[in-house]
Amino acid sequence: MVRILRSMLYVPANSWRMIITAVSEGADAVILDLEDGCPMAEKETGRVFARDSLSMLKEQGLEVYVRVNSLETGLPEIDISYVVTQGLDGIMLAKTESKEDIISLDKLIEKEEQKKGLELNSITLIALIETPRGILNLPQIIAAGQRIEAVAFGAGDFSREMGAGMGVTKLSPEEYFPMVLHARSSIAMAARAAGIQAIDTPFFGLVIDLEGLARESEKAKLLGFSGKQVTHPRHVAVVNECFSPAKEDVDFAKQVAEAYNAARAKGLGATTLGGKMIDYGSFKRAEGLLSLAEAIEKKEKKKSEEQSRGRSDFSDSPV
Repeated sequence: MVRILRSMLYVPANSWRMIITAVSEGADAVILDLEDGCPMAEKETGRVFARDSLSMLKEQGLEVYVRVNSLETGLPEIDISYVVTQGLDGIMLAKTESKEDIISLDKLIEKEEQKKGLELNSITLIALIETPRGILNLPQIIAAGQRIEAVAFGAGDFSREMGAGMGVTKLSPEEYFPMVLHARSSIAMAARAAGIQAIDTPFFGLVIDLEGLARESEKAKLLGFSGKQVTHPRHVAVVNECFSPAKEDVDFAKQVAEAYNAARAKGLGATTLGGKMIDYGSFKRAEGLLSLAEAIEKKEKKKSEEQSRGRSDFSDSPV
């Protein structure tokens, strides 16, 4: 089953307060961050908090991922030894650059699955692409393991690696968009070709620029992304809306499906709707949009039901 990952909210794994707060932000998924969002001196605390918060987050209807440190740091093995446990949905690997990275991480995860009696391959992988080398090796990275659920883009480190320095931070979103267009398109196309999801980079504009965030999200959706990483809670609602089918689109898709099915029942391969040609391609697009809308509705309903049960007491510290 393909998970709905419209918004993936980063939460520093060493902040229990922020982990608790994340429950009410409305994101489809949280990424408990053991990499950049967790200082070196706090890594151990982050690992403990990430592990101990899994059941609480899952009970609130959230998908839960942990971003582990890049392989070059030598830290993923200990990261994974803590967080690969019951309740974890997946691991995001920072600065994924090659198929060897995926193979190495796959072995580490499998070792923990076996050690802890988890179902093999139950923990998925998201390859976070943040370097030119990662972009060039995309097909090999995606094909390197059956765990790969999605490919995500990190524009900040990518622009630095490309020699743009503080480009995405200094420029407006409209100005830096062309700088990373090729990388974005490459990720979205490779992911779609492999039948997995593409998750866009966080927004680097002003936190209060929700209109700019919406414009960037719409552009990313047109490129083929199905969701976006989020670094500020106030961005979640905007991103969720952008990556959800609009009501008017859902209504039109229903009309298209009904018109095409009626035509097919008469032995016709095409018809018109509002003066426009409707054929099998139109029907498939409508069908895909309606399936997405239904999946989102089911997810929101399930999340609401689980949160209403109020089974967790968020006031207690895990340590």
